[in-house]
Amino acid sequence: MSETPGASYAAAGVDIEAGDRAVTLMKEWVRKAGRPEVIGGLGGFAGLFDASALKRYERPLLASATDGVGTKVDIARRMGVYDTIGHDLVGMVVDDLVVCGAEPLFMTDYICVGKVHPERVAAIVKGIAEGCVLAGCALIGGETAEHPGLLGADEFDVAGAGTGVVEAGALLGADLIRNGDVVIAMEASGLHSNGYSLVRHVLFERAGWALDRHVPEFGRTLGEELLEPTRIYSLDCLALTRTTEVHAFAHVTGGGLAANLARVIPDGLHVGIDRGTWQPAPVFTTVGELGAVARPELEKTLNMGVGMVAVVPPESVDVALSVLADRGVEAWVAGDVTAGGSDTPAVELTGDYAS
Repeated sequence: MSETPGASYAAAGVDIEAGDRAVTLMKEWVRKAGRPEVIGGLGGFAGLFDASALKRYERPLLASATDGVGTKVDIARRMGVYDTIGHDLVGMVVDDLVVCGAEPLFMTDYICVGKVHPERVAAIVKGIAEGCVLAGCALIGGETAEHPGLLGADEFDVAGAGTGVVEAGALLGADLIRNGDVVIAMEASGLHSNGYSLVRHVLFERAGWALDRHVPEFGRTLGEELLEPTRIYSLDCLALTRTTEVHAFAHVTGGGLAANLARVIPDGLHVGIDRGTWQPAPVFTTVGELGAVARPELEKTLNMGVGMVAVVPPESVDVALSVLADRGVEAWVAGDVTAGGSDTPAVELTGDYAS
């Protein structure tokens, strides 16, 4: 009688050798996403960052943020393109950090897969490392977890956490905003990484569009449009704080422009945003029209072409716009801060979008 083979990790679906190969392939990219304060290299149990660099601060405040990229990973999987989703992950994390004025210092990532395909995992990490370079922070560690039986062999998800630092006296936020301040909008690169459940429902399920469909309004295929990486604003925002007075930033993610800007508007003040100051990219109007999505629903789900906003005093507007232009960021005055009553919303969008 033959004996039943003993159980093993490999038989359960976990390939340790593939995981080791993925680590080998990603090392080159992780090395490129460094800072002088990083101690050691990839492979330790924890990433090390030399905190003595913070001695130059009088009262350093550490800022922390964590996020993922939601169902945009499904587009990457279906497209077979894995080296851009990391840009999205970094942008979602570091641009939350910079809202309070914090400089992003380092990130860690978590990649969960149904089966480790070393080249795919390395491509994801490559994108994360490139995003960290764009954000000026280091990628000091991460984890790749294989979950056979829970995820399909080609399925994956990503998450990340970041740490930044800001001088206590330079902390930005609602306490600084005053009546008369001006709201500067910064153009989004596209959908960024929010609202993809709605986008996928409209474009795939309702409209029946395929990812390889060429869309004249986009000037490229649907898949290429949907995979456009999230713009990373952290260094642009920090450049503003170093050259002119800034009272607050708001990162436009889930909830849309109004809800996210309202998070930094103090009681008693009101922000009026004029839709006529910009024209949303075709992808936003396409989703709205194909899905017959009401404008309020669209605006609370998608960024509608604005990825970050800065609230500045009137005397800082010209310098801020000039700095952003020099850095290649399309920006414009979108509204202003006025006194508000008890029944006035913190943020209100008025008028129609430019056409």
